[in-house]
Parts: sequence; C-alpha cells; structure tokens
Amino acid sequence: MSKKGFSTALILFRKAGLAVLFVLSFANCKFKKQTPEHKLKPVDPKEWIDEHTLSNADSVQVRNLHLDIKVDMDKKQISGSALWTISNNYRQSELILDTYDLTIDSVQVDGKIIGYQLDAAKKYLGSALHIPIAENTKFVCIFYKTGPNARALQWLQPQQTHDKKYPFLYTQSESIYARSWIPCPDGPGIRFSYTARVQVPKGLMALMSAENTDLLNDTGVYHFRMPQPIPAYLMALAVGDLAFRGIDDRTGVYAEKGMIDKARWEFENVGRMVGSAEQLYGAYRWGRYDVLVLPPGFPIGGMENPRLTFLTPTIIAGDRSLVSLIAHELAHSWSGNLVTNATWNDFWLNEGFTNYFERRIMELTMGERYSDMLWELGYQDLVNQVNDLGVKSRDTWLKLNLKGRDPDDGLNDIPYEKGCHFLKLIEQSAGRDRFDKFLVRYFDANAFKTITTETFINMLDTGLIKNDTVLRRKLNIDEWVYGPGIPANCPRAGHELFSRVDAERTKFLDGMAPEAIAFVHWSAQEWLHFLRGMPKEGFNALQMTRLDNAFKFTTTGNSEIASMWFLLALRTRYIPAYSSMETFLSHVGRRKFIEALYKEMMQTPEHNEMARRIYSRYRQNYHPLAQESLDRIVLKINPQ
Repeated sequence: MSKKGFSTALILFRKAGLAVLFVLSFANCKFKKQTPEHKLKPVDPKEWIDEHTLSNADSVQVRNLHLDIKVDMDKKQISGSALWTISNNYRQSELILDTYDLTIDSVQVDGKIIGYQLDAAKKYLGSALHIPIAENTKFVCIFYKTGPNARALQWLQPQQTHDKKYPFLYTQSESIYARSWIPCPDGPGIRFSYTARVQVPKGLMALMSAENTDLLNDTGVYHFRMPQPIPAYLMALAVGDLAFRGIDDRTGVYAEKGMIDKARWEFENVGRMVGSAEQLYGAYRWGRYDVLVLPPGFPIGGMENPRLTFLTPTIIAGDRSLVSLIAHELAHSWSGNLVTNATWNDFWLNEGFTNYFERRIMELTMGERYSDMLWELGYQDLVNQVNDLGVKSRDTWLKLNLKGRDPDDGLNDIPYEKGCHFLKLIEQSAGRDRFDKFLVRYFDANAFKTITTETFINMLDTGLIKNDTVLRRKLNIDEWVYGPGIPANCPRAGHELFSRVDAERTKFLDGMAPEAIAFVHWSAQEWLHFLRGMPKEGFNALQMTRLDNAFKFTTTGNSEIASMWFLLALRTRYIPAYSSMETFLSHVGRRKFIEALYKEMMQTPEHNEMARRIYSRYRQNYHPLAQESLDRIVLKINPQ
C-alpha cells in the first residue's frame, strides 16, 4: 500500500465513543458508537497489496473521519478540515495519507500544530502526505483546500444544469479520486465511518453518501453521519437546487426541481426492487435507499454511493425501460459496498457480483424473458470487449494486474460481464438453490469486510464445491479467473425474444418495408438488439432513412437507442442524424456513450474534423474524468 512497500491490510474496527473534542478546531465533530455488527477482525497484512494508495493504512488504523468543509461555488473550491481518529497499534512514527492537487494549510496532531511533508506528485497517484505521530496519537487534523485539477469534482455553471438557474457541484470518487477532495487513505480495502459539517451557499441543498435531509436548510449548513465503515471511493457530495419526492417509507428520489416529477414517475418501482433484493440475499443494511438524478454531464450510468445512488439522467426514458441500471446500483449495497474488493485488481468481485445480482432482481420484477435479454446484451458486450482488447490479452483475466497503471484501465466489460457469466456458470452447475444459499452465507460472513479473489475462491471451495470433483471440473475456475478470453463453457441465456427480432431484421435487410416489422410491444432492449445486429458491410444510408421515417430513431428519447443509432449514422454517413447527434453530445456526459461516438468519428478523416469541432465546443460540459479519456481519443493527449 505505501511507497515503502508495506503490504496493505484493512484493520477493521469498532468505533470508540469520544468523550472530549478539541474546543476550537474540532468543535463540530460528533461521534457515536457503532453497533456490534461492524466490529470486525483484522485482516492479515500479508494477504494483499494495494499498489494504488501511497498511504500506510496497513500499519496505522484509521477509524473515523470528521469533515468540516465549505463549498465555494464562485471560487470552485472546497476548503476546511479533515479530522482523523486513528489507532497507532504498530507504533509507527508517521501517518501517510493520499492527496491529489490539494493545498495543505496546516496540520494538527492531538490539537498541536506540527510540521509535515508533502511528496512530489506521482502519475495517477498524487502526493503522499507525511504527518509525524506518536505511539499514543489519537487525532490528526488536516486543514486544506482543493485545487483546480481535482479529478473528483465537476463544477457546473447554471447553463450546464437541467433547470439552468443555479450552479451545481458533484463528486465522483471511484476509483482513486477521493484524494483530490479529501486527504485520506484512498484504497478500496480501507474502511472508516464518517461525520460531516458542510457549508454551502444559502438556497442550495447539500447531500452526501450518508444520512440525508429531505428539506432545504435556510442556513446553508448541513450535517451528515455515516455510521457504517466505508472505503474512500464511496465518499460523495452533491450541492445544487434540489427537491425530494418519496417513493415509499425507505426510498425516494432527489433531482433538480424541473426534473423531479419525471424522475419520481420513472423510479416508481425502486422500493419494489429493494424488496426483491432482500428476498434474494438478505436484509438491506444501510437504512434508506435514495437516488439522486444528476445533471447530464455525469460521466457514468450510476455510482453506488451508500444510501444515495448518483444517477445519470440518461436513464429517464419516459417508459421505465432503462431502470435496470438502478437495480445494478442497488445490488452494490450487497456486493461492493457491503463486501468490498481488497484492491482494484479484484474489481470483478464488485462489478461481476453486482451484474449477476442486478439480473436476478430484474428477473424477479420483470420476468425471466426480460432478464434473458439483459444477459444476451451483456454477452455481446463481453465478446466485443474481448475482441477489442485481444483474445489473449492479460487484461481479459478476471484477476487484473493494474500495477503502475491508472486503475480506471480496469473499468471495462471484463469485470462486469466475464465476472457475472462466471457466477451464472456456478449457478447453473451447482443449482440455483444451492448457489443462492451460498451467496447468502457469503454476504453475511463478509459483511462490512474486505476480501480478495483468492478469499472468494477458498470460500467457494469449502462452502459450495467441497468434495464434488465433477462440479470442480465443470467450473474450470483457473481458466475463468487466471486466463484470457471467454472460456468455452461460458453460459448463454435464452433467445426467445431476440430470435424474433433477428428474424424481423433479416426480413428488413432482404427488402421488407420497415412499417411491416412485427414490433408490437417491443422493449428498448429488443430495439437495441435490432440495431446492434445491423451488418457493418452493406447497410447504407438509404436503409437508415427508411428506418428513421418509420420509427423516428433520430429523435428518440431513449439514450441507449440514440447512442447506437448515432453510431450507425456515422458508419453509413446518414447525415440527417448529425445535428441530433451533436445535440446529444452537447449535454450528455456519460462516457459509455460519448467515448464510443468520438472513437467512431476518429475512424475516418471526413469525421475527424467534426469530432474536434464538437469536442472543442462542449468539452467544458464533461466531467474531468471524461475530459481525460476524450483528450486521448480526440486530441491524442495523454494525462500527466
């Protein structure tokens, strides 16, 4: 974990109640004892190494964080203090924290100002902050402010929001970006509880990945508490002109006021999803489950911040056709948030489990034929990703090797789709009932803990496979986890609905009028499959025109279909869709969509100039993380 080569381990804890707080600097800190559920045994430091944190949380235990910060929307800066409660059980002489583009104003140890050292920045990782401590040090407080290059923060001008009235701020801390707005030990295997006092401009609401209010505070000061221990990548903050609508007694939605009614209607079934998830794998352990719809520049589909999922508005299609994304983020409340991958090399334990869980939730709520479509679309994504990376690529292993690289390099369809298909194989081979019981035990045994790939394999061996040599051979674990590509025993879902779609597509390509397509009651997934299956050779702008006249794809409100349609428009030179594509790129910041479109434009000289023109015009609308990836694609610039 640390630059000195220490093994990283999470020493999990039960928060101690604090009797005395420092009167001046720490007056706003409030602490409460955690429930016994969160009292966890230490993990052996030799079990795993996290190459993406410079901190020494393997040897100095962080227990609780209290943030006292001010959000300045004009300066585009967060400033304040981070008070850490620590245990120095290994008698270390310093606490080392991760930082990225932070200005450190001063540091206090047990209330006394001390000197500190801030190392030179390392690529991707930022700068290590060294703070001298004693054996009995309890409190370390860092006074700091964020810099202009904070990778986690997107500051939006009013015109970049939905309602276009007030500025907006939101964070995206995954994977290693929490360090750009909080000095912290920033690794997925390092858990801590937190409280916060956040001051924002009057008239705006602040929300965090914690216990939240649903009312606007006329003082501009908000207080938060997260009693369960979480890793830094789940730290989250949003500030804006927001409203709240309840769904049921433990679920609800926040959004800008002009979006709130649409969002509330779209997410009508979220409470039902929580119940379905509990039916599968046990109680939801985080209190409330709310969602926040962010402005369109949000770079990903959703972020599973505990208690408050951050969502892209691109899933609001007006027909509830894309809400499986919420099922995905909800499933993280078990896989990822509750049971967390030790390092980013074990990322599939997070996303592969969550993808599997998501599809089980959707099967319960929408039926097996619906979930089969999700499985098949996911398999198509897996095939495309393996072909893109190379069938023998080391990056197609489930157990990744991201040493010396940006951990975001692992954020592709391999951990998601190869991971969940491996779990599907286990389900089919062992039987669903046996596998479900195993997963319940898995979540219970590892609740609020950190595990490695090897820990899971050992649990699978002792808790499910046992002495069943036939099952062991069927699973072929080593090929899935420590081998490239897609194993030959990868399961496939049923094709009943998609087979009908394939037949209609073939008829259309053979000359049938699009109006004759038997599309009654087709879902968004069926239309997406219809478009994805168009051949790369021989499909032309005239056929695009016929489809567009019949089905108005160019003006669709479904972002998944729109993105695929615009890719086809570029490939076929269907110029009538270009204006709508530019409008789409002007306000949608979801990397899944915009990266694919910019990559496609950069494939041909005739579209290169269009890509550069559009990107130069709308770059400021994208999150810093999206800007970095698009700089590489369009401008051929690599981040420092």
